[in-house]
Amino acid sequence: MKLPHWPRRVFAQLLLSQTVVTVGVTAVTAGLFLAPVSSELDHDAMQRALSIAQATATDETIARAADARDTTTAQRNAEQIRLATGASFVVVTDLDGIRLSHTDPGRIGQRVSTDPEPALSGRSVTAIQQGTLGRTARGKVPLRTTDGRIVGEVSVGISDDSIRRRLLKMLTGILLCAGAGLAAGTVATLVLARRLKRRTHNIALADISALLVEREAMLHGIREGMVALDERGRIRLANDEALRLLGLPEDCTGRPIAEVLPPGRLADVLTGRITGPDLPAVRDDRVLVVNRTATSEGAVVTLRDRTELESLVRELDTTRSLTDALRAQDHEHANRMHTLLGLLELGRHEQAVAFISEQSGSHAAVAARIAEQVQDPHVAALLAGKTAVAGERGVRLALAPAAHLPDAVVDARALVTVLGNLIDNAVDALEGGGSVEVTLAAAGSTLLLQVADSGPGVPEELRRLVFEEGWTSKDAPAHRPRGLGLAMVRRLVERTGGRIVLDTGPLGGARFTVELPEALLTAQLVEA
Repeated sequence: MKLPHWPRRVFAQLLLSQTVVTVGVTAVTAGLFLAPVSSELDHDAMQRALSIAQATATDETIARAADARDTTTAQRNAEQIRLATGASFVVVTDLDGIRLSHTDPGRIGQRVSTDPEPALSGRSVTAIQQGTLGRTARGKVPLRTTDGRIVGEVSVGISDDSIRRRLLKMLTGILLCAGAGLAAGTVATLVLARRLKRRTHNIALADISALLVEREAMLHGIREGMVALDERGRIRLANDEALRLLGLPEDCTGRPIAEVLPPGRLADVLTGRITGPDLPAVRDDRVLVVNRTATSEGAVVTLRDRTELESLVRELDTTRSLTDALRAQDHEHANRMHTLLGLLELGRHEQAVAFISEQSGSHAAVAARIAEQVQDPHVAALLAGKTAVAGERGVRLALAPAAHLPDAVVDARALVTVLGNLIDNAVDALEGGGSVEVTLAAAGSTLLLQVADSGPGVPEELRRLVFEEGWTSKDAPAHRPRGLGLAMVRRLVERTGGRIVLDTGPLGGARFTVELPEALLTAQLVEA
């Protein structure tokens, strides 16, 4: 016989499986309900037997009959009580456990089948026991005379058949309730299955599985970060690239953005508080471009890493600045050559020699002074290049007389990024010319640097905004957004445990003060 195939459609599988589950759950629930009911009925029967036994033990006639071992009186009174209460048996014994009464008169004078010692010792006992009349719920109490002496026991039993009859009466109602629950569950399953059929477009379960596998492969294979959020701003999905770019923990699913990201522009963009296309944001030392698209059940956020592109653009800007500087220097060099040629043609050889010495010595003197004060080659090269570029833009860039930096920088690349951005920001603020002063000082392993300019400065109410991603007071060029340099500087400084402060400097313009702990090697490490 060929077995029927398991249905392929999702709604059919749901209908069949849920029906089986509903039947099973209903059966198990009914069984679990009947078990305590049976136990409760046994308990009620034992308490009823105990109550009858206690009432019987208060009969002084029965107590005197037990003391005198008068079986006739004990049997007559015990049977009256049994018939009146509906008990299966009412047994009275003497101190030796010998029956003085019993439902079967032939068993009078015999020892009881169960241990009478607990009751004869003065304790009341309830139990389900197997005796000569079968399985019964029993209550046993001591039988006392008026003066308090124990003269026997009273044992009352409720037969198991009467308990089962009560259970069977209740079983009908239980089964009706279970049937009603089964019917309701079946109807609910049918409704749910039809709704699922519409939502899944009646596709097969294997197709859903294939779609899920393909989606997972696509999400984790693309090189852009992708984060899906629900309507309450909790993360529903984040692919591998998003985890890397945002630095999210592996267990971020189900957690709100505010719990896994620090407050700032990036969190505001992801949650939709800041809207717009291709919004720049900074995460640690990464520059990200974020796009958020709202959906009916939340939003989908895409992230692109522009860190390397931003670095290349900055290098391109620097190269352009150097090209412009070289072009200007070439023009100036031509003018100097013409001047030198004129001096030679006029026969003023001594003035020509002095002119050459003056021109060649000025640039060499600047480079030598920088190298003397700044012993780290990377920072010295940066300052020399920035000085030349600033000079061509009409800005005087100089080191403070007391500035000094030993050749003991731990992370020269990070220091160059911080110092270069601050100098660029200061030079950009001096469009009509001016002065920029750089101060470097070492205190043990801590490095203190300052960049001050003679520009218009930053109003106090805007000093916190200049460190926010995307905020700028200048027009952004077409090839890249502005407002990222100072935000990146702040992130780099704070990541190393340092701090950055903006105030008004001695030149009248803005002054950025940066303190970087553990940025320099100590003398012992340098010697080692």
